[in-house]
Amino acid sequence: MSVKSKGTKAERELLHIFWSKGFGCLRSAGSGSMKYPGPDLIASNKARVLAVECKSTKKKKQYLDEHDVNQLKEFCEIFGAEPWFAVRFARMNWLFLSLEDIEKTENGYVIDLEVAERRGLLIDEVIK
Repeated sequence: MSVKSKGTKAERELLHIFWSKGFGCLRSAGSGSMKYPGPDLIASNKARVLAVECKSTKKKKQYLDEHDVNQLKEFCEIFGAEPWFAVRFARMNWLFLSLEDIEKTENGYVIDLEVAERRGLLIDEVIK
């Protein structure tokens, strides 16, 4: 399975989870590959709008480039959505991190497994 298809599968999995929790959710096909900013998922329950960038990894660190982070920030400012990074480490539940919870590096950003376990929220905590 290609990296792209693994990412698509992870995004679709999270989309189904949002729907099962009473949030309408859309997947933005091609997010990150067009000239306009756009998250992987947009979810809402009328009261809140969440813009979610999804990452799935078998490693203990998930690196993000500056472009991904800036696109999410820009989209949320224009759209009025809450920015979230959702990461699923191997054989774990999805963890949601705010922009403040991701660590800046020399070349971009990183989500560390230990930090995600400490600061990350489960989906039920995010949507309550």
